[in-house]
Amino acid sequence: MGETNLFKIRIVLEDMKKLDMNRIVLLLFILAGICMRSQEKEIIWEENFDGNTLNEEFWKIETGDGCPELCGWGNNEEQSYTPDNIRLKDGYLHISAVKEQNDYTSGRITTKGKKNFKYGTYEVRLKLPRGKGLWPAVWMLGSNMDEVGWPMCGEIDMMEYVGREPNKFFTTLHTQDSHGNSKNTRKDLIPGLDEGFHVFKTEWNEQRISFYVDGEHFYTFNPKERTKEVWPFDQPFYLIVNLAIGGNFGGSEIDDKQLPQDLVVDYIRIYQ
Repeated sequence: MGETNLFKIRIVLEDMKKLDMNRIVLLLFILAGICMRSQEKEIIWEENFDGNTLNEEFWKIETGDGCPELCGWGNNEEQSYTPDNIRLKDGYLHISAVKEQNDYTSGRITTKGKKNFKYGTYEVRLKLPRGKGLWPAVWMLGSNMDEVGWPMCGEIDMMEYVGREPNKFFTTLHTQDSHGNSKNTRKDLIPGLDEGFHVFKTEWNEQRISFYVDGEHFYTFNPKERTKEVWPFDQPFYLIVNLAIGGNFGGSEIDDKQLPQDLVVDYIRIYQ
């Protein structure tokens, strides 16, 4: 709690001995406020997407279609990622899904090799795109991905959305024990999810990972086993934000008439 707060509480308790009941009640409210402030989480990292370009200290833009190592980015996706589909405007990150002639393009950014994170509360405020075939996601991969591969590295899907299932929110954890069509997943209908901005929150600690939308709890992963095959979430991870098109999860049907569409991100904040 800190020596300063403990000193304040000690003074309040000493003063209570000298006061009538009304003042005691008032001091109890003050004491509660001191305790609540001492428990507030501190922002350890945030990205507000101010300025005109991405902060290269933290982000890199991934490009191409994943070939030759991971064509279709491992999911038979249709898009190729380009820097032109990423822009910052008025304090928002815009990732655009576009069709030009017969080609789909979009954007993907990552903190891989620049910034890793372990545990904490992760908040992302964003506005979803609309249209069949679109697949925006905010997710994390274990920083040992290049050494052990996927899914041994672990994957935390903080937010996934597919336009073919309007207003449904997906969150999934992939591990060596359960990946692909993972059993560690949850899908929920949230009316109005594709309208305006929403806050997606993930709380990750040594024991569990919990997921929330606009403050409402949806799913907690808290396995009894703690083997590396079941719980690879005791190591640093890096962030990825992208807007895929089509693919195994996005769906083979793409509504070209809806394009272009933007995934708009207001901020990312990490608390501990």
